[in-house]
Amino acid sequence: MEQVRLGIIGIGGMGSGHAMSIAEGKVPSMVLTAVADIRECRLDWAGETLPKEVQIFDDGKKMIDSGVCDAILIATPHYLHPEFAGYGLTHGVHVISEKPAGVYTKQVREVNEIAAKSDKVYALMLNQRTNCVYRKLHEMIESGELGALKRVNWIVTDWYRTQSYYDAAGWKATWDGEGGGVLLNQCPHQLDLLQWLCGMPTKVRAFCHEAKWHDIEVEDDVTAYLEYENGATGVFVTTTGDAPGTNRLELTFEMGKIVCENGKLLFDKLSVNEREFCRTEKEGFKKPDMEHLEIETDGSNEQHIGVLKAFADHILKGTPLVARGEEGIRGLTLSNAMHLSSWLGETVSIPFDEDLFLAELNKRRALSKKKEDKGVVFDTAGTY
Repeated sequence: MEQVRLGIIGIGGMGSGHAMSIAEGKVPSMVLTAVADIRECRLDWAGETLPKEVQIFDDGKKMIDSGVCDAILIATPHYLHPEFAGYGLTHGVHVISEKPAGVYTKQVREVNEIAAKSDKVYALMLNQRTNCVYRKLHEMIESGELGALKRVNWIVTDWYRTQSYYDAAGWKATWDGEGGGVLLNQCPHQLDLLQWLCGMPTKVRAFCHEAKWHDIEVEDDVTAYLEYENGATGVFVTTTGDAPGTNRLELTFEMGKIVCENGKLLFDKLSVNEREFCRTEKEGFKKPDMEHLEIETDGSNEQHIGVLKAFADHILKGTPLVARGEEGIRGLTLSNAMHLSSWLGETVSIPFDEDLFLAELNKRRALSKKKEDKGVVFDTAGTY
């Protein structure tokens, strides 16, 4: 096999973007052979826009069963991600899913069990892991040179969305259609990076404000407090209601402070481990000596294209994936814990009661209102 034959399930904003990228040859080791969607307007778009050899299906499972694909990319509403992933893995195709891996961890855990028994590749579209700044920071943390984590603060409020964004699709920003708001749609990337860089916290206390800035059912403003096993603490703040917004990740380690902002990695490096300095320094107000550094990276930030290249090359050559599908449960655990904490009005320990979470989610799904689907598809290029 010289190229992976890819089929895409769901050709809305993200799916159509992926389809065009592959059709335009941006992933040389991959060829687009099929797309599927249940909406007639999107099938019409595919017929008018994509190469004529691309087969068009009105059902994703029919596309999988057709045999025209070696792999599928899932870009459907969130509740369907695990369903199509499980079906694909048990019906002979490799799978890459858009984020999130699912809406609730119990659902995703079942797919992970299927993946463990399958000989097919399961990957997740966690494209922010291709960003050179986060890759370099991950490398520094893994090396041990920074010492133990003491504190993390991430304010990511540059996800601004207008009311028209939420009104465009019937499933968006509803408990029954999407399963959540900013935590499930925009922030799976940051929640994944948070656990990838810092590990999983043991406790979460969150405040998820629903319909604070938009006429929607779900949360569009979140502040969460995190506690880690080693005593480190964290604060995570996000919203789709701030303009112009901020994206600043600040981490304090025993060997200094790192700030990720505006595409730069800045390190205030201490001359000595702070814990050692605290215990041995005789002068009460003295601080450790420090130097200000801008950490050099390789400058590469391929985003979705990089994830697709890695997925295809893993299938063809066995080279590493950007993110295994099974890893998606970690970031989802964080968002589920934040939702559950806010719903219950109390601190939630991780792991939490997955049955309780699902029961609380289903209460909200039962009251979810149906929205008109206006069939609007926005161009997502440059929004990540």
